[in-house]
Amino acid sequence: MDTEKKLELVRVLIDNVADDFNEEDILHMMLEKKISADIEKPDRGKYTFAQKAADRIAHFAGSWVFIFSFTGLLLGWMLLNSLLASRAFDAYPYILLNLVLSCIAAIQAPLIMMSQNRQEEKDRMRAENDYKVNLKSEFIVEDLHKKMDRILETLETTRGQDL
Repeated sequence: MDTEKKLELVRVLIDNVADDFNEEDILHMMLEKKISADIEKPDRGKYTFAQKAADRIAHFAGSWVFIFSFTGLLLGWMLLNSLLASRAFDAYPYILLNLVLSCIAAIQAPLIMMSQNRQEEKDRMRAENDYKVNLKSEFIVEDLHKKMDRILETLETTRGQDL
């Protein structure tokens, strides 16, 4: 069911309920339901092995440990092949190294994108949750504001009668 249909259903329900209940009762019914959700706790059990692996690889590939170790590996590869000179397994201009780097990039990029897509889905859910909580808070504040106005009106009326 898409969002528009859900909103229309809620509007119809509120219109039908409004005949039987006053505005305060409807507001209290809406406020009884907890809206906030803990988006930060990922349900790791629902992820596949490939998704978990992609997350681990993306986490490692975005770390300083990876950058320093990979830089060391590249420098070691070039140094070793430069020192071996004529017996080098990948002499300058390091064509085999270039092929290895291209293969790593070709495999690593989609894995990182999969992990980012899952993070984007979490961010979307977090934003939707924030919107619902803010909307509920807005209803509460509006209700409190109306109650405060009624209290102030009652106080003013009472003071006017006492004078």
